[in-house]
Amino acid sequence: MTTTSRLPVSSTFEGEERKHYDETNFDAEVASYAPRLRGRKLTVSIAFVAGTGFTLFGYDQGVMSALLTAGQFEKVFPQVVVDSSHPNHATLQSFVVAVYEIGCLMGALSNLWVGDRLGRRQTIALGGCIMIIGAILQTTSYSYAQLVVARIITGVGNGLNTSTVPSYHAELSSAAKRGALILIEGSLITFGVMLSYWIDFGLYWASGSSAQWRVPIALQIVLALVMVFGIGFLPESPRWLVKQNRNAEAIAVISALENKSPDDVEVQRTYHAIREAVAIEDVNSSGIGGKHALQNSKRSPLRKLLVGGRSQHFRRTCLAVINQCFQQITGINLITYYATILFQRLGLSDVTSRLIAAANGTEYFFASLIAIFIIDRIGRRKLMLFGAVGQCITMILLAVLGSVRGTGAQVTSAVLLFVFNSFFAIGWLGMTWLYCAEIVGLEIRAPANALSTSSNWIFNFVVVMITGPSFNNISWGTYIVFAALNALIIPVVYFFFPETAGRSLEDMDVVFALAYNEGVSPVQVSLRKDVPLAGSPEADRILGIETIDKKVVTLRETL
Repeated sequence: MTTTSRLPVSSTFEGEERKHYDETNFDAEVASYAPRLRGRKLTVSIAFVAGTGFTLFGYDQGVMSALLTAGQFEKVFPQVVVDSSHPNHATLQSFVVAVYEIGCLMGALSNLWVGDRLGRRQTIALGGCIMIIGAILQTTSYSYAQLVVARIITGVGNGLNTSTVPSYHAELSSAAKRGALILIEGSLITFGVMLSYWIDFGLYWASGSSAQWRVPIALQIVLALVMVFGIGFLPESPRWLVKQNRNAEAIAVISALENKSPDDVEVQRTYHAIREAVAIEDVNSSGIGGKHALQNSKRSPLRKLLVGGRSQHFRRTCLAVINQCFQQITGINLITYYATILFQRLGLSDVTSRLIAAANGTEYFFASLIAIFIIDRIGRRKLMLFGAVGQCITMILLAVLGSVRGTGAQVTSAVLLFVFNSFFAIGWLGMTWLYCAEIVGLEIRAPANALSTSSNWIFNFVVVMITGPSFNNISWGTYIVFAALNALIIPVVYFFFPETAGRSLEDMDVVFALAYNEGVSPVQVSLRKDVPLAGSPEADRILGIETIDKKVVTLRETL
């Protein structure tokens, strides 16, 4: 093993005089942390566990769609029955669905403080356990109030998971494969939606038992158990480990992920880039070196998000928050949560509407697979623009057809709901979970993703909450509102969203620092091919390491 990794370095490179580890002891320490799985087996296992978390997410989103009009569900919860004698029940129906997002918001916001304290693995396990408790309470509900509380609890767990799993998976993935791997998670959201639709449809025939709705809700416990137990066999994120000064463990994880020895050049370069990024984040955030960098490391998570300068924390956090907001204002959950009801509004029978809703979820899943194969070749920006344009046009057509009566218009509208799902699946489904993990720096990744995920749940709540009353009041005009919102997305993405494809997470620090130094848009810099790789001397100069702290510049020579 080379001497490059003999020295565990604090994230600020300040404090007491650094002490050299005995080479043999350090080798033994690295070996003791070696994960049981390596290379492809480890990558597949991480993708499976992370994917299970997002399958659970999708299942939770879709399961209520058909249950809202299931006979046994309406019998236990008459507050969700919307008819001419109870028009105000449209709000109660929307609320029992949307309140789940309030729980998700609470869980995501709690990650501002929990995420970096517990680490990625423990946070995911905690979220899964909370979801299990919430699912049990939902399954055993006998009153509207209990169901509402149970859905809030389940949402808290899901909020923790959705604000952690993408970061965890991104930090354990290579730049070349990261896009495809994270988009697999997006596809598994739709797989969960599809699964819930078909289970709802199958149990629709159990009309004489409360199993008609209790079993679909209870099945999410199985997915949560798989995730909780699975995460126990996986390693922690090396980036989080370096932040905690657990350097030997970080090297062991990087070595296992790349299936190379700890002293391999690529393993050492990755480790050095991560370690350097940790130091730079602290120094840049304070604006000066020395003891102020150490003081900055004690800043509250929210204060760190407001920093500008080379790190551009505030700008990057805003991009993540807006990106998650955009995913929801497209109107996708207008369909996901209310698919069965939307098809019933088109004049279809209970059975037919449920069958077509399940088919819609199936097509949604298969359409999402397309993005996996093109995301790293086409890039993030083009797919987001493609999705927004297609969604806008589809919503306009739905509004036009909604104002026309007739069987032809109804059939075409049903087809357009499939078309909308396809555009969203390709352009926006997994994209936001990937992009938000990529666009922010290491120091703020946990709090920034907590805040951006909170944005997702806030606007998710708004969309789901207003859908019922909106259709009751302005009918097809609802589609016009979402067409306008999709149109708004297009120029914002084009002018303000940098490209992240093909770059490591640390490379994005260089992109934003170079844009800041040159006084140009990060979008322009992200599209250039001459941006130095993180960890190189050229990147060091762009990041301002030489002028901020000489100790960081000479680190490579002293190790």
